Amino acid sequence: MENTARKNVNIQKLALSAILIALSWVLSMIKVYELPLGGSITLLSMLPVCMISLKYGVKWGFLCSFLYAFVQLGADLGKVMSWGMDVRMWVGCIVFDYLLAFGILGLAGIFRKKSTPVMLTGVAAAVAVRFISHFISGSIFFDIWMPEEFDNPFFYSLVYNGSYMLPELIFTLIGAGVLFGVPTIRRLIKVEE
Repeated sequence: MENTARKNVNIQKLALSAILIALSWVLSMIKVYELPLGGSITLLSMLPVCMISLKYGVKWGFLCSFLYAFVQLGADLGKVMSWGMDVRMWVGCIVFDYLLAFGILGLAGIFRKKSTPVMLTGVAAAVAVRFISHFISGSIFFDIWMPEEFDNPFFYSLVYNGSYMLPELIFTLIGAGVLFGVPTIRRLIKVEE
């Protein structure tokens, strides 16, 4: 009887995680604004993946966010390949702009089982580390496309990546704050004892 209950919990965990990863992907297709060399402001696309980590913990959250990174990479691969990058840039882009950037969203669960403001801090930390990953990529691999008015690749990367990540962070925190106030959502992300 205990094995059946455990299997049901595992199936529920897998199913909910798959649904939230799919929801993140669908929301990532709804773009408020998209920049020419990647990066966009989306309709809360990071929030469902962050919610996995808030519900099931950082370890499971990292696994699911890493899977989400591959989903994002698969969806954007054709576009990324068309930019005419050399092998070094291509590898850097895959590692920093996809695998690390989206894979780090599992960090959101570091403050699970806490109050809404503290959980929002976890979400903010995950998004901030995602920004750092994009910043590193932009500074090292995408400086060749830096406009003439910029003379520093670090400043260029800060401006470019900040132009979409800051609004994305603000929208995500507002959306999370609203959703975490809904009783059904609060029960969804509450850790089961």
